[in-house]
Amino acid sequence: MIKIDVHNHSRFSADGIDSLEDMVAEARRKGVRYYGVSDHFDYDYRALRLKIRGEEIPYIDEAAYFSAARALQTRVSDENFRLLVGGEFGFSPLARCTEEYGETIGKFQPDFVVNSVHTCDGQDCYFPEAFEGKTKEYAYRRYLERVRESLDAPYRYEIVAHIGYVSRYAPFPDRKIRYEEFSDAYDDILRTIVAKGKILEINSSSASAGSDFLPDTDVLTRYFGLGGRKVSFGSDAHQTARVAEKGDLVVSALRAIGFRYFTVPAPDGELRVDF
Repeated sequence: MIKIDVHNHSRFSADGIDSLEDMVAEARRKGVRYYGVSDHFDYDYRALRLKIRGEEIPYIDEAAYFSAARALQTRVSDENFRLLVGGEFGFSPLARCTEEYGETIGKFQPDFVVNSVHTCDGQDCYFPEAFEGKTKEYAYRRYLERVRESLDAPYRYEIVAHIGYVSRYAPFPDRKIRYEEFSDAYDDILRTIVAKGKILEINSSSASAGSDFLPDTDVLTRYFGLGGRKVSFGSDAHQTARVAEKGDLVVSALRAIGFRYFTVPAPDGELRVDF
């Protein structure tokens, strides 16, 4: 069983299903050694004034989340299990968004920050309207350009999440996003991740992306070839049933490429977890 899972959501996120306590209990039951909660901080939505089906999403109560998560962290962490309290920050280059993220980090000092791109050209790639009037090549390239932009975010982050998110719900007959089709964009992203010392996430919530996880092995192989060794695993679970999902599959794929360990972000320094 996989030893880490550092991208997960609870009911503190608008789309979370199960409680923080139940998510953590399930991680322990499945033998996860390092478990990270990273509920959604959707300041990108707020900055863009985005709505879902005409309604504003309920934003996270930052103080309540960190208070509950820190209390749980104190109760459950021991020599066999470590709970890390982080957040998933949806990137937007708008100043009011990046300033809010910086303020949240300064105030609550999360153990780690997951840098995620969900929105591009004013829409979330989760929804069909984000692709209206766009070809696959245009939509995917614009998304990758935003990912590259996010790597220069003016606030602290440790993990670069689910590269390829744009392909999860895209309306194209062939949704898969391939390294060979966007090699220049991917190389720029991967080289920057290596240069900045960030951690590349393998995310097993791939929906109908045409891949078992994101990014797929073609991108991971290129990352390894460019000297990238820092990888993490995130199930992106929003309910207990999906905690650590596809973990063994991801480990097998990583071993085949040449990776031998995960990098876990922690406030006392990065941890190396062999597999």
